[in-house]
Amino acid sequence: MVKNIRPHSRNLRAIKTFMPEDLDHVWKALADSTRREILDLLRDGPRNTSQLVEKFPRLTRFGVMKHIDVLREAGLIHTRKQGRQRVNTLNTVPLHQIYTRWVSKYEDLWARNLTDLKESLEDNPREEETK
Repeated sequence: MVKNIRPHSRNLRAIKTFMPEDLDHVWKALADSTRREILDLLRDGPRNTSQLVEKFPRLTRFGVMKHIDVLREAGLIHTRKQGRQRVNTLNTVPLHQIYTRWVSKYEDLWARNLTDLKESLEDNPREEETK
């Protein structure tokens, strides 16, 4: 007998978040320098919200929490409760999807252009160097 497995609605939301064709919310989250700084901090490991707030003395706790909410909604961070604290961790899946969808497709073009530039410079040395 096959059981009808119904995924938890939170999991469905997470799966939808990571669909490559819908990365606009990730780009928008990355557009803000404060949110990028938060991601940089989380790259070094999980941090609770208070630790993140301490790193941004120019912002209120509420302001930092709004940035965390945007990052969470974009799927860039996960937050879990640990006692009275909220622990935030980096989720690299959306970043990898951006890389796969956008950056990696242009690597060959960049490499080819740099190779062409190198060859051009080697074929036509500057006059100063030939003297």
